[in-house]
Amino acid sequence: MREDPILLRMFRQILPSPFSIALILTLVVFLLAFIFTSRPENAATAYPITLLTYWQTGFWELLRFTMQMSLILILGHTLALTRPFHQLITFLTQYCRNTAGAAWLVSFITIALSFFNWGLCLVFGAIFARKIGEQAQREGIKINYPLVGAAGYSGMMCWHGGLSGSAPLTVSGNDHFLMEQIGSIGIEQTLFSSMNLTGMLLLLLVLPALFYFLGKKGKDTFIDIAFPTPPPFTQNKVSGAERLDHSKWLALGLGLLICLLSIRQIIVSPKAGGLNFIDLNFINFFLFGLGILLHGSLAHFLNGIQEAIGSASGIIVQFPLYAGIMGIMSYSGLGAKLSLAIVELANAQTLPFFTFISAALVNIFVPSGGGQWIVQGPIIAEAAQALGVALPKNIMALAYGDQLTNMLQPFWALPLLGITRLKAKDILPYSGLVMLVGFVLFIALLFVF
Repeated sequence: MREDPILLRMFRQILPSPFSIALILTLVVFLLAFIFTSRPENAATAYPITLLTYWQTGFWELLRFTMQMSLILILGHTLALTRPFHQLITFLTQYCRNTAGAAWLVSFITIALSFFNWGLCLVFGAIFARKIGEQAQREGIKINYPLVGAAGYSGMMCWHGGLSGSAPLTVSGNDHFLMEQIGSIGIEQTLFSSMNLTGMLLLLLVLPALFYFLGKKGKDTFIDIAFPTPPPFTQNKVSGAERLDHSKWLALGLGLLICLLSIRQIIVSPKAGGLNFIDLNFINFFLFGLGILLHGSLAHFLNGIQEAIGSASGIIVQFPLYAGIMGIMSYSGLGAKLSLAIVELANAQTLPFFTFISAALVNIFVPSGGGQWIVQGPIIAEAAQALGVALPKNIMALAYGDQLTNMLQPFWALPLLGITRLKAKDILPYSGLVMLVGFVLFIALLFVF
């Protein structure tokens, strides 16, 4: 039997749980802010208390986002429990009879979806990986399930260069907060630049090839995970008012109404404002309607929700901790100081590189593309203008850095971990290797173009 490399085994030994990682990062950010930032002149309390107040204030500032992420996980999982989706996944998994083939296919589809929307790639990658794990367990096939799970997460290192990229889409509007300073920068200069299109193609070719190679070299084992049994597709006889919950016509009507409203938005919105409408609210609304429609009754839909809701526990309790970290980073000025310190080292040739590095570091503490642009955007824009560097390229350098360290930061892996029943220490050794490959690829893009 092949053994995993010693580096992977060490990784699994030393990595704590995602919750513990969030607590450690909170302490690190608190200490960095205390050392490198100053107490406000009008603060009436000692600076440690002021920093704790920043943390407490930030703790509640991502509640809307937490709900959005919980819903995208729960609704996506619920959709996977429908008969049509089950049949689609079953069709795809028949081509995943070994680790190498499974890891290649999961990563390829996940990365391709990430170019359209990060939420879709995250949910689909997680569900696809789990279905492969369930099939392998059911048929007694040995497989490297953590590697397949990491493949389902690989799209999160590609998303910010796609059509849901926060920074490029933000600056393409006419009302963003830096409008007076930099104006509007169309996505033809950022997302559809030759540099980014080349990068997208390379990611789609190189990363699946990497997963195929790792699948050939890694260790396969039988899966020992207690996957919950999905609700049955059959329906018991009902009577009285309970028939309403089991009515196919009610589910058909409500599901179609929501789906048609979503489709109308797809048709109308590009004419008015491009693809900016594809956000978490749109995805959740569409998933909600599609889930009701495909389940065929409200009762079966609610059974699916009940099955899926447990996988969102990690998001509910950990996102507020990262919101607290963002509170300290933003209100103390630590995020701006970190970005400024790195950017100040740059000249006209190296500014995109240092922007990339600073974004990768800040993303570890502020794992939100939109939030990171708020923190770093003004500094990057000012530096690019002062040094005469093309701002669109610098914006994409930030996007690449932001997405790179998603492979190291378990924040965005929480939905996948909840669905696949894997642990962070299972997938991070592989996603860490993906990050190293991505680092080389993005640096090459920034210096060649």
